[in-house]
Amino acid sequence: MRLLLIEDNARLGSLVRDGLIPQGFAVDWVETVEDAELAMKVATYDLLLVDLGLPDGDGLDIVRRSRRDKNATPILVLTARGGLDDRVTGLDAGADDYLVKPFQIPELAARCRALLRRPGASLGTQLAAGKGRAAERNRKVS
Repeated sequence: MRLLLIEDNARLGSLVRDGLIPQGFAVDWVETVEDAELAMKVATYDLLLVDLGLPDGDGLDIVRRSRRDKNATPILVLTARGGLDDRVTGLDAGADDYLVKPFQIPELAARCRALLRRPGASLGTQLAAGKGRAAERNRKVS
């Protein structure tokens, strides 16, 4: 499964990336809203992990823009903003889950897997040849 991690804190970004890769996730990591938008134009992601406090904008803008553009990719917000109003705002903006820092990597990984199990979640890379199809996510060939 390919994830886009949008996190400006180098230490935390490195910990998240290095913690998720051994669990079978491919992680692309960017640090700004601008880089996230570029990454989403050139690659397909199964899940977005979005920090809210970014140096060039608010991660909620990424969430809102994704939903406005009818992008159904699951979004998990990772943030220090843990107040009730913050959580409600994030979820109402279109996030599928909201995890407050600090968190543990096993919980983050479990939440990622749960989001990816939901009906309608991205199927990852799909290949087609003639009538045959192969989906990376569930490793099924039909």
